[in-house]
Amino acid sequence: MDRPKTTPKDFFLWAGAMVALYVSVFSLITLLFEYINYAFPDVLEDYVDPYSGTIRFAMASLIVLFPVFLLLMRLIRNDIARNAEKRDLWVRRWALFLTVFVAGAAIAVDLITLINYFLGGDLTTRFALKVVVVLLVAGAGLLHFLADIWGYWVQNPSRAQMVGWGAGALILCSIAAGFFIMGSPSQIRLYRFDDQKVTDLQNIQWQVVNYWQQKEMLPKTLAEVADPISGFMIPVDPQSGEQYGYKTTGVLKFQLCATFNAESRSTQTIERTVPMPVGGKDIQDTWQHGVGEMCFDRTIDPERYPPFRKTQ
Repeated sequence: MDRPKTTPKDFFLWAGAMVALYVSVFSLITLLFEYINYAFPDVLEDYVDPYSGTIRFAMASLIVLFPVFLLLMRLIRNDIARNAEKRDLWVRRWALFLTVFVAGAAIAVDLITLINYFLGGDLTTRFALKVVVVLLVAGAGLLHFLADIWGYWVQNPSRAQMVGWGAGALILCSIAAGFFIMGSPSQIRLYRFDDQKVTDLQNIQWQVVNYWQQKEMLPKTLAEVADPISGFMIPVDPQSGEQYGYKTTGVLKFQLCATFNAESRSTQTIERTVPMPVGGKDIQDTWQHGVGEMCFDRTIDPERYPPFRKTQ
């Protein structure tokens, strides 16, 4: 008996479904990994993305591609229900067996990695949870597509639909959890405003110290530190468009002020290394802030930042 021919429609339905599936699974694992990282932070990790870029991209991928996968698989199963011969299409067999192979390989590699870390004494809660995530996701994929190869879902379409709804609920919960961690888009925008304000204050601080090193006196206003030759223009609050607060509080003391939208986050860099003018040393400036107007007091140390004439 001749096997049914694969039409362009069949090929692209299966190709699209598999691409959507693989990207969705990878995005789900990435998302769960980021949640684990958030719940169990690593003290040795130098940088944490304050805007949760990885979480946002994984969420966007799931929101778009997982419904595409469900839709394409529904079309494929409806097609098979109308024409049972399409169960023998080569593209279907390749797609199913390839997915089973990838899922089985992922489980094997996952277990090997788990045993290796266990024998090396490096098994942490954070790592163990990530291993469990990969094991559960890959195991679910393996069982699902093995059942598809055996024709279980074709014989039990109602159960296939239940599994689809269950997977959709899991994806929905995973996406919803992301908003609790990174906040809403409007909140993220406010965080970006706050970070830009801190960056602006750092640049102004550098210019004030540089001004003192050149003239041995603090500027009376911020307009005095503007330097068109070097290209430095006094930044303004990106949110309100108003100037930042500045005033001298002593011969070597000054104050910088800005209005913030939210408190400094645990994932936000609190201490930032700021390269200071010639003759000084890099220091850790604390820019932790609360909500509303915050002022940062600074005192210039002449020994750390000596006037330029004394260094010539």
